[in-house]
Amino acid sequence: MADLIVYISTVAGNLEMKKHQQRIEMILTSKKIPVEYVDVAASEEDRKKMRDAVGDPKALPPQFVSKQHGYLGNFEAFDNAVEMDELNVFLKSE
Repeated sequence: MADLIVYISTVAGNLEMKKHQQRIEMILTSKKIPVEYVDVAASEEDRKKMRDAVGDPKALPPQFVSKQHGYLGNFEAFDNAVEMDELNVFLKSE
């Protein structure tokens, strides 16, 4: 079972969010990192869980949460970690 949860939205109204979610999926799949995707568009309860984990009542997906370590960050933090070759540090998997 995956420790990593990525909150996404399948009804992303903006193209940038959709591109971010595709990039996340591509990178995590290529690195064979187990992940559980949770679609907040389908569930008000899941949207509340995401916002509670982030600590921001207006937070939007994508957001990264570790079942073990709690909130990890948003897409920008993930993307910076990928660019700096520090994805394992971001995911707290080292």
